[in-house]
Amino acid sequence: MPPAKRPTINDVAERAGVSKSTVSLVLKGSKSIKSEKRLAVLGAIRELNYVKNRAAATLRGLSTGLIGLIINDLRNPFFTEFSVSAQMEFSRQNYATVIANCNEDAKIQEQTIKSMLEHDVAAFLISPCYGEVNNAIEAILRSGLPVLQVLRRVNTPKFSLPFFTPDYTEGSRLAVKHLLDQDITKIAFVGGVEGTEISQDRMKGYLAEMALRNLPIKVFHGKSTRCFGIDMADLIIDKHSDIEATICFNDLVAIGMLTRFAARNINVGKDFFVVGFDDIEEAQLSFPPLTTVRCNISRFGRQSAIKLLNMMDQGNEGQPIEASAVELLVRGSSCRPAKG
Repeated sequence: MPPAKRPTINDVAERAGVSKSTVSLVLKGSKSIKSEKRLAVLGAIRELNYVKNRAAATLRGLSTGLIGLIINDLRNPFFTEFSVSAQMEFSRQNYATVIANCNEDAKIQEQTIKSMLEHDVAAFLISPCYGEVNNAIEAILRSGLPVLQVLRRVNTPKFSLPFFTPDYTEGSRLAVKHLLDQDITKIAFVGGVEGTEISQDRMKGYLAEMALRNLPIKVFHGKSTRCFGIDMADLIIDKHSDIEATICFNDLVAIGMLTRFAARNINVGKDFFVVGFDDIEEAQLSFPPLTTVRCNISRFGRQSAIKLLNMMDQGNEGQPIEASAVELLVRGSSCRPAKG
């Protein structure tokens, strides 16, 4: 009679009703797994008389684990720079990164999460899409794996995930004060999908500073693209000539506005003033160079990766999720010429 087959980590996972990655994290002593899942895994280990294959574990230790990095739109250079920075930090810590672009499609995001779970990723770093997200969030939470939302937050009445973001509110506050210091008071906020949390966060400082001084508030919501910026420049020139300046949801919208103002012979930095948000590479290469809220996205990507790795080692408890500092980089698009 052939000897009985030794139970494997897959057998333990199946018995406990969890993923293989969850079993692996329990075996490593990670505190990121909730107590009920940990108890289920330990119970399955006892029932199956599972003994960890240390030789195989040693071999696995020579290779890298997998981190799932899910991005809403990699065509946006802001998210591209973030992804590269996070991926390089994971690499320095001996983890490989599986990167997925969801193209602002919640259904693709859900499918991507399920596929990554099937391939035993060890954790998720996600900048989520908006839309119907319940199934995706439930799948992540059921896995018991560490997960960190970045840049955007999607919660439901039933579920909440840890979140890390730049201090968007402070960014728009700094932008408004910079313009007001030059006696520029007729300021509009342009871009951002209406009703989304990130749009509200990036507007908060603008709304607060304008309301504090009883100044008129004008908001033009829309897609965060160059094309939308071009359209908004036309709209302001043709129908809102009282507006003196715009604070844009991101640099792409702002660069679109600069392009259109130049085509229509509006001198930005003299006749009109534009502030962007993010400080992508194009911002300093535009004409005129674009004043923008710098989120230091490379640093933020590294910080996000480190926070997720700490969660994998220590669990979510004791991991404060604070806002990352921002600064305003003043360039030619928002400065009145010196009086001489």
